[in-house]
Amino acid sequence: MSRPNLVLFMPDQLRADAVGAFGNPAARTPHIDALVARGTRWADAYAQHSVCGPSRVSLFTGWYPHVAGHRTLTNLIKPWQPNLLRLLRDSGYHVAWAGMRGDTFAPGVGEASTDRAGFTVMPKMIYGSSPYDREHRFARAHYHGRRERAGVSLDHDEAAVRTAEAWLADGLPEPWVLFVALIFPHPPFEVEEPWFSLHDRADMPAPRPTPRGAAPRFVADLSRLHGFDRLDADDWAELRATYYGMVSRVDDQLGRVLHAVDASGAGDRTVTAFFTDHGEYLGDYGLVEKWPSGLHDCLLRNPLVLAGPGVGEGEVRGDPTELIDLFATALELAEVEPQHTHFGRSLLTGAPRTAAFSEGGFSVEEEPLLERGPFPYDLKSALQHDEPTAVGRAISMRTREWTYVYRLYEGDELYDRAADPDELDNLAAARPDVVHDLRARVLDWMVSTADVIPWTPDPRF
Repeated sequence: MSRPNLVLFMPDQLRADAVGAFGNPAARTPHIDALVARGTRWADAYAQHSVCGPSRVSLFTGWYPHVAGHRTLTNLIKPWQPNLLRLLRDSGYHVAWAGMRGDTFAPGVGEASTDRAGFTVMPKMIYGSSPYDREHRFARAHYHGRRERAGVSLDHDEAAVRTAEAWLADGLPEPWVLFVALIFPHPPFEVEEPWFSLHDRADMPAPRPTPRGAAPRFVADLSRLHGFDRLDADDWAELRATYYGMVSRVDDQLGRVLHAVDASGAGDRTVTAFFTDHGEYLGDYGLVEKWPSGLHDCLLRNPLVLAGPGVGEGEVRGDPTELIDLFATALELAEVEPQHTHFGRSLLTGAPRTAAFSEGGFSVEEEPLLERGPFPYDLKSALQHDEPTAVGRAISMRTREWTYVYRLYEGDELYDRAADPDELDNLAAARPDVVHDLRARVLDWMVSTADVIPWTPDPRF
């Protein structure tokens, strides 16, 4: 088979359990579900970071965030660092990036790694303004509600999808890569009809309760600072239904892109990858949005799906998987040899993993380098500066049996994945034997992935 075309379809902040094919009967995601039916779903895949930039950089380099300090929103892929799009372009792929985001590549790198990027139709908005004053309980919960504009809003995502449709209709030189990076369902939580009213608020699953065992301090701190205790069960259902509506809009846009691929005649020569950068608390543990050292399942579990030639049909893989494995998989499909040391394993032919690792947070000494955000991110960012140990460096390791979390400035966490999938009961104190074994594995992982030697040596003089 000749090298396939590749669709890389990447929404932002999408929980795996907000997709029907990943076990949610309340979700309405027919196009993602259909992609799963004709492809392979990874049921236990995890992002390597719970924040947009570090996760995306990790995916595109095949490096864990700690390898080159890609742990902030502002340390992006440099011109001399490897990235997947450039590797594919250099191998003869026509690389098209529908839309444009500034949270992955340093200035100039995105342009140098693509043959075309941007929009054929420019967006007129990203998000609407909040209808609530700053003291309203919804204001700091990032909730806006129904968009009042009639018809589909021409926001970033709609403009990106229209661009992808136009390029496919005009014809992309094969083999091509089409990268569609959306912003939805990243908050603020807002969407137009028909998606706003698509989900019955009464059908929404309740958020996970406050952890019963010892929990990292940021859980209580964030809830207290933002007044999330003012939200009742109906409020959480409203927020969740709006988020689910945003996910359904993403699903509809995926369907349009795949229809355009088929209409172009390239459907049987195209592999589609559907994935996200990280998840969303969405009321779990009394929280909204995310946290740099938050390593909960709801933030890290990834709705990873592949479909197309060379990919198994109707399969479900249950082994622990990492999002950086998509890097190795894309290179294998494209028949491209890597040009640097990376840590991905092919999802198609690589040996199954026995554990998936993620990381986040900062050292106390890095406090001056941390972001300061505007409302409604101001309290969250201020906490990182006022109490830097609350956002201390942390590593999670998930095996089939256990979730283990090592925190630099706080106690260990240990959860029984079968008995406690919601990660509510910290068993670290009760099972020191398991903690000892898993901590040793974390140390081995950290040492073996601490850095990389460039493949091109510097000349000595």
